[in-house]
Amino acid sequence: MIAHIQGKLVEKTPTEVVIDCNGVGYHINISLHTYSLLPNADFVKLFTHLMVKEDSHSLYGFVEKSEREIFKMLLSVSGIGASIARTMLSSLEPKQIIQALASGDVVTIQSIKGIGSKTAQRAILDLKDKVLKIYDLDEVSMSQSNTNRDEALSALEVLGFVRKTSEKIVDKVINQNPDATVEIIIKQALKNL
Repeated sequence: MIAHIQGKLVEKTPTEVVIDCNGVGYHINISLHTYSLLPNADFVKLFTHLMVKEDSHSLYGFVEKSEREIFKMLLSVSGIGASIARTMLSSLEPKQIIQALASGDVVTIQSIKGIGSKTAQRAILDLKDKVLKIYDLDEVSMSQSNTNRDEALSALEVLGFVRKTSEKIVDKVINQNPDATVEIIIKQALKNL
């Protein structure tokens, strides 16, 4: 119903903004991801989603259209309401949510406050096919190696290696062997550090 709102940013907190649009102040709920992307300018444009309930009308705003689409997808899952969907988008980057859904990563989804194992499994079951159809498969397949990459980098940091140096070598190892386990990545990286 209300596709977007643009106007003067009057108030801004990590969870909500007020945008003055021709003398009318719209109260809009936002995620931390949107908060971090808000420009410092007075004039802003947010893509919105209107939630109509029996006792309230709530506007949710997003800097990126893609984040709004993910929000709508999350709302389609039984057990995930607007507040939990907003919490998900505040806890994880939209790309991380897409990757977790596409790769069936229950642990990542479950790590979000307010989501139990059943809801996480239901979200993956309901949205995995949709996510795979909409988003690039290469990005999704990278998620599994990204998890291994992150674990390997953390381990190397604990061992005392500088992260920036480690990243270059770990990326090189993953490019040469995309299916490498965390142990293999670490061993190969240690040989090159």
